[in-house]
Amino acid sequence: MIRRPPRSTPKPSSAASDVYKRQEDSPQALKDQLLRVMADNENLRKRTERDISAAKKYGALGLARDLLGSIDNLETAISHMPENRGDMDETLKNILIGVEMSARELASVLERHHIKKVTPEMEKFDYNLHQAMFEVPTDDVEPGMVVQVVQPGYVLHDRLLRPAMVGVSKAAVSGTPDTPDSPDTETEK
Repeated sequence: MIRRPPRSTPKPSSAASDVYKRQEDSPQALKDQLLRVMADNENLRKRTERDISAAKKYGALGLARDLLGSIDNLETAISHMPENRGDMDETLKNILIGVEMSARELASVLERHHIKKVTPEMEKFDYNLHQAMFEVPTDDVEPGMVVQVVQPGYVLHDRLLRPAMVGVSKAAVSGTPDTPDSPDTETEK
């Protein structure tokens, strides 16, 4: 009988030991991976809730902007209505009453949907809500105050739909105009 040398148990190679280590770390790695996926899902849920809330809150933004011109026209029509309606035809009186009722209904709809009119007369100029169209030199009010509203602005919740077009006060120029004797004025000889 031929004797064979006793078999020794082979030492694991470095590749085999890496696999063995990975198998040991596997539960921890899987747990870490699971926690990351759960955190990603939670972040996605929160982001989706914010997007849905913003869509509900600002969904009518485009429609509201498109309606502003019609609202301005309706307000202009009402402001040009005559005060004395006693000598008017009954049909015309009813039309004017209908226009006023439509304007009141539209104002209540705007209020219900959190669309607010910005009329900043005698308020401090705010570049976030107002657009300066011209300056008015005056000493009656401090500089930087809105003294005239050309066109009202509108805000939906906290977003600006249209800035208010305004005239802003500035300090009045004091002094007299240049005289021919002043050094700044050139005279032709």
